[in-house]
Amino acid sequence: MKIKRKGILFVVSAPSGAGKTTLCRRALERLQGIEFSVSYTTRPPRPEEREGVDYRFVKEETFLNMVERGEMAEWARVYDHLYGTPIFSLDKAIEEGRDLLLDIDTQGASQIKAKFPNDTVAIYVFPPSLRALKERLTLRDTDTPSEIKKRWERAEEEVAMYPFFHYFIVNDVLEDAVKELVCIVEAERHRVSRIQELKW
Repeated sequence: MKIKRKGILFVVSAPSGAGKTTLCRRALERLQGIEFSVSYTTRPPRPEEREGVDYRFVKEETFLNMVERGEMAEWARVYDHLYGTPIFSLDKAIEEGRDLLLDIDTQGASQIKAKFPNDTVAIYVFPPSLRALKERLTLRDTDTPSEIKKRWERAEEEVAMYPFFHYFIVNDVLEDAVKELVCIVEAERHRVSRIQELKW
């Protein structure tokens, strides 16, 4: 049997420090037929990040030129840096039936959902508590104290956006959270409403 369907955009968002990037990476190791959507950013790479794999690192001028040309499906300024997803890669994946996993902030998630309402599955990742979130931000040792303060202040605003999403995951025990994300992806792939063509 051959089933044809469009690609699905799995959008994962969370307050900074909730562990969404680690969660996404672990889920990708277990899922077949899904790709990581590489965003553009103007911030400098962290030590473990690789160009073209984690992000495409560009100058602010380059980024803003892309925005002006209408090349971004979503973009936002977050903590003094710009982040965005090129629209071409999303259109192409949907048309070709390829699933994408997007690790983006809540602003970007709302823009993607508005542009691709029938092709987006929005998933919100909660930390186990705000106290745990603050500890994670401090322990990961990648941000300055002023950046940590900004991220902490923004966290409560971001958490308030959870009703906008389709699913939620509490990232307390990472292994459990990974299993839940994998289950959401597999379930959405099997929605009857996504079938475009069926051949026996």
